[in-house]
Amino acid sequence: MYIPAHFDEPRSEVLHALIHAHPLGLLVTHGAGGLDANHIPFELEPRHGGAGLLRAHVARANPVWQQVQAGDEVLVVFRAGEAYVSPNWYPSKHEAHRQVPTWNYQAVHVHGRITVHDDVRWVRGLVARLTRRHEAAEPRPWKMGDSAPEFIDGLLAAIVGLEIEITRIEGKRKLSQNKEVRDIEGAAAALDARGETIVSAAMHAAARAKAG
Repeated sequence: MYIPAHFDEPRSEVLHALIHAHPLGLLVTHGAGGLDANHIPFELEPRHGGAGLLRAHVARANPVWQQVQAGDEVLVVFRAGEAYVSPNWYPSKHEAHRQVPTWNYQAVHVHGRITVHDDVRWVRGLVARLTRRHEAAEPRPWKMGDSAPEFIDGLLAAIVGLEIEITRIEGKRKLSQNKEVRDIEGAAAALDARGETIVSAAMHAAARAKAG
């Protein structure tokens, strides 16, 4: 990923937080059938020895788990908000007319080595953890015990686990940090008005950081 210095995000805690808040990743593999991409929600375990682990599951009918070999290099892309930015939103544009359109976004690229877990106990544990996390905000969180055991067992048998040992993680937060503080704030306010709050909140924070 091309990352100019002013858009680089090297802090692992920030990248982990972005993955945690936006866990739907794009898994890119290169198997016998060529390049493939699958959109999958991931669980991040950041404190596993080195850089951490990503865990997920796919349908048994999805050929991706059969097209990779243990240890194959893969890439998972996470995106934490994106939005078009008009030059008209920069106050300085109306003075010097030296601004152009752009697109702001936050992205994390995770490189690693994949392992397939065709193991119902492993998959059950993963599904239980994902369910607890994503149901936590519900008034009455759903749990696997709400359904008949044979129903859950049938569903678990129809999925396969994936685990990725992270070897490298890189992040890009393109939030107009190369602009004046007033321009960052002006564009963020325009995005607020449009409901693009994920990017606008990050831009407001970037403006505060730049202002000191």
